[in-house]
Amino acid sequence: MKTRKSAGKKFQPYNTLIEQLAAQNFTYQNADSLPEILVLTTFPPRQCGIATYSQDLIKALNDHYVDSFSIKVCALETDKEKHTYEDASVKYILNTSQPESYVELAKAINADENLKIVLIQHEFGLFHETVKDFNTFVDAVEKPLTVVFHTVLPNPNEEFKANVQHILNRVDSLIVMTNNAADILVRDYIIDRDKIAVIPHGTHLVAHTDKNELKRKYGFEGRKVLSTFGLLSSGKSIETTLDALPNVINKAPETLFLIIGKTHPTVALQEGEKYRDSLIEKINELGIQDNVKFINKYVDLPELLEYLQLTDIYVFSSKDPNQAVSGTFAYALSCGCPIISTPIPHAKEVLAGDTGMTFDFGNSEQLAEAINTLLFDVQRRNTMVLNGLHKIIHTAWENSAVDHAKLLERTAGGTIRLQYRNPEVNLQHIKNMTTDFGMLQFSKLNRPDINSGYTLDDNARALIAMCQHYKSYRDESVMKYINIYVNFIDYCQSKDGSFLNYVDYNTNFTEQNRNENLEDSSGRAMWALGYVVSLGKILPEAIVKKAASMFERSLSRTKNVYSTRAMAFTIKGLYYYNRYIKNDDTQIYISLFADRLVQMYRHEADSEWKWFEGYLTYANSVLPEALLLSYSITGNEVYKEVAKESFDFLLSQTFDENSIQVISNRSWLIKGGERATCGEQPIDVAYTILALRKFHDIFKEEEYLNKMEMAFNWFLGNNRLHQVVYNPCTGGCFDGMEEKNVNLNQGAESTVSYLMARLTISKYFGNPNMSYFRRKQRANKVAALRQLEF
Repeated sequence: MKTRKSAGKKFQPYNTLIEQLAAQNFTYQNADSLPEILVLTTFPPRQCGIATYSQDLIKALNDHYVDSFSIKVCALETDKEKHTYEDASVKYILNTSQPESYVELAKAINADENLKIVLIQHEFGLFHETVKDFNTFVDAVEKPLTVVFHTVLPNPNEEFKANVQHILNRVDSLIVMTNNAADILVRDYIIDRDKIAVIPHGTHLVAHTDKNELKRKYGFEGRKVLSTFGLLSSGKSIETTLDALPNVINKAPETLFLIIGKTHPTVALQEGEKYRDSLIEKINELGIQDNVKFINKYVDLPELLEYLQLTDIYVFSSKDPNQAVSGTFAYALSCGCPIISTPIPHAKEVLAGDTGMTFDFGNSEQLAEAINTLLFDVQRRNTMVLNGLHKIIHTAWENSAVDHAKLLERTAGGTIRLQYRNPEVNLQHIKNMTTDFGMLQFSKLNRPDINSGYTLDDNARALIAMCQHYKSYRDESVMKYINIYVNFIDYCQSKDGSFLNYVDYNTNFTEQNRNENLEDSSGRAMWALGYVVSLGKILPEAIVKKAASMFERSLSRTKNVYSTRAMAFTIKGLYYYNRYIKNDDTQIYISLFADRLVQMYRHEADSEWKWFEGYLTYANSVLPEALLLSYSITGNEVYKEVAKESFDFLLSQTFDENSIQVISNRSWLIKGGERATCGEQPIDVAYTILALRKFHDIFKEEEYLNKMEMAFNWFLGNNRLHQVVYNPCTGGCFDGMEEKNVNLNQGAESTVSYLMARLTISKYFGNPNMSYFRRKQRANKVAALRQLEF
């Protein structure tokens, strides 16, 4: 075992003061003292599936959490395969050919007080030279131990079973990647099922670029593309697909089969390019040279994901019936590939329910028939793509990071505290969803759906969000979008000051406007226009005047509005309008609506139910927020009292100690009834965050900030499903959480709601590289330093 040397670190100028603080029992967590997780794994530049897996997992954990842990790597090597590591996270090197290397590593691990947990990526071939030494090492490690089994073999012989059982008896937690693998462990190795965590192989979120555009980019225009990828070895059974191709080409001569990936380095060391040469020989024998292309290199991830996205059918032909899981299979599924696979356990588990097709090991005739079926059935391929994406989304690396982190946190026994890293602000999906006329209503996945048309609701919210962004960053590029959204609201306003909500793609108002109550959408428009006016000192004068004119034209029409949320949205508009333009009408209208809300509250509220209505529905937090804003303008203490009572009641219904669960859009919470547990929408989380900030600003209670961070983390995986709702790949936000999965479409409402929430939290914990917890520590340290100075 070798230890990597680290560069010397410069001491900070206040080190002496920190020592004085330590003497006063003051603690401050910096990067050097974060609890350490040590991962034993093969690691790049070594080229193998587990090395890539570990690199992706570690990156996902570091991207998703901040101030939580420090991940270090112990790279696995042998006498025959050694590498030079430039990645600073590689702390140790374990030579699995040398027994003494295990002894040295165990001693180093046990001596490191900052090391809190060891995570082993286990594959039997990695430790086959020194199985007994590995078992001794496992026993010698005194830290909590988690093992990931990449392969689980059924029906083991006694010797093999004993070695596996040795590991199982020692580990504190265990990870496998399929339910089938967990079932084998329970059945054949006698382990408690509760000790096993099933965390599927991670996959990458992709932007789902147009397939034809990618084919043109790579010179495959007009071709029907089959593909397979991975480090080449005979176990891939590529020859099975080659034997199937003549029957496919007879019906579809334009078919092209891509074989993506270089020969596995270990195979190349042992036998050179023997297997690839045999494939080339077969291609020549079959006369299919124009229908097969080798991509003979280790393909970088961005390029690989594009190859997979342009693929019409992905073929997985492994001949190992015990192969528990395949990363190549998982990546293809996440890129929207219809898959035809041999029936390895992973495939049988994932492809059930018209998600793909299977064929018998080595059966080229079955494979050819399956390929021909799918090539000419576009509808079935599209169905498989959507089914596959909905099944695979929970395996995104972001979700894998959440599952791993929560398991490691529990296994480490409280020595790790998870803090989510806030994503950088990304406007790309909002821009993609916006035409020169306005923001489209819906998307299919992340592709804007032009047939969904436009709504005043979405464009009003988008206007607020883009104005928030301009206020924070002064990014002149967003002025284009602010203008578009203001003009859209103007288009929806009638001469009498009223608003219509629904506009089709051809800019015609639809029949929906006659069939639905438009008070709420009109209230949102007033909120947006008032917010624009409030930024009169920084926005162009023409935009502010236009917004003020529309606001004033509609104001007189609002006095007959009695919808709770419409009144609340209008109050918000009046509150912001009043920041820049002062007049007596503002307070008159605010008092009018606030009094109505108070009257509704007095009528419905009792000792157990402190709310304005006999049910909790959507956008609930806007009601107490509006009353609080009314108090800030009028000074009426009644508004303040009712605002706090009702808001704290709402929080009691939507928060537990660790997370938020907003009211379901499937079934409202009726007074005295049971709440539904699915159907959570991003817009309700966002509105809660907006309200929490206002309540903190006025009441200065830190618990409101804690809940604000908790609520925002809902987007990042701190939710009932432990799945991300924000998509960092596109900058879009998924359309909500259903019973067992997130809705993958990324429409306007959800995406804008996320952006509003992200920009709202920036004042308190918007720094992506520092958690709110860390900022509080820093503030405490500064205060303590100042006390020392005086």
